[in-house]
Amino acid sequence: MTPFHLRRALIAGLMVAFVWCVGAQAETLDKVTFGTNWVAEAEHGGFFQAVADGTYKKYGLDVTIVPGGPNENNRMLLIAGKIDFFMAANTLMSFDAVANNVPVVTIAAIFQKDPQVMLTQPDAKVSKIEDLKPLTLFVSKEGMGSYFQWLKSEYGFNEKNVRPYNFNPQPFIANPKSAMQGYVTSEPFAVEKAAGFKPNVLLLADYGFNTYSTLIETRRDVVEKKPDLVQRFVDASMIGWYNYIYGDNSAGNAMIKQLNPEMTDDLLKYSVAKMKEYGIVDSGDSVKNGIGAMSDDRYTSFFNKMVKAGVVKGDLDFRKSYTLRFVNKGVGVELRPSKP
Repeated sequence: MTPFHLRRALIAGLMVAFVWCVGAQAETLDKVTFGTNWVAEAEHGGFFQAVADGTYKKYGLDVTIVPGGPNENNRMLLIAGKIDFFMAANTLMSFDAVANNVPVVTIAAIFQKDPQVMLTQPDAKVSKIEDLKPLTLFVSKEGMGSYFQWLKSEYGFNEKNVRPYNFNPQPFIANPKSAMQGYVTSEPFAVEKAAGFKPNVLLLADYGFNTYSTLIETRRDVVEKKPDLVQRFVDASMIGWYNYIYGDNSAGNAMIKQLNPEMTDDLLKYSVAKMKEYGIVDSGDSVKNGIGAMSDDRYTSFFNKMVKAGVVKGDLDFRKSYTLRFVNKGVGVELRPSKP
């Protein structure tokens, strides 16, 4: 064989080896399915970002996100073993799982602050949470069973002024002496668009309603049998959230808009800005320990408040609802911009 042909054979061999390595690498990606609890939106942005910008793949994961919706129950799919991870709404869901012997466990908390707010009109002269008491309060059925019970026990609220909230802002807009529940990332934007005024916002988390929100759950058997996979999913998700909140989130937003055309660029931009302004994702323990941080003290504090409010029973073994094994490791903190 001539040197020329020998060189060609060597190059061809290297190319085959390269293609085989790439193919082998692709085949070793662990397939993971993650179910959200609602349609695609900015509040889920870090997960979509981690898919769109390749972060999950860097961690050896091939992640499929299954959006939730009004007719979907992704948590049941988790329990049935059809999906691997689920995005739970808040800590009360975790407590409820323990109470009902549901074999799931929380492994990370994306939102350090629950985004639940009460909105009032500009002329209502509301500056603190107690100022809401004389107003007509539009509260959902779910809200009545959770945060409103805390408002009653902590601040002496009464149900006499409560009216059903059916996720329609018009009754609130029509009544200047009313307040309406919502999420800081969406409802104020919708009200301003519909009514032309900027509502006042009271974030319940800033008054002591210290539940975690947007939790990652998995089954206990997954934690026991595949701890490395769980750790990689948590770590990559945290990186995705840092990139979504602080970096170029265009890839994640493009994926969200593809799955949910009702998401506009203006709303996505607004939602991210409010998550940053109010420290929804990155505040408190996450400043040092990284996004997703959780603590025993925080869980104990919220549990005691819910017992006092009559929402959960005092003998509940709430510590079974979560594990700190996969968080508080500072993953991704270097991606947070330095303050000037």
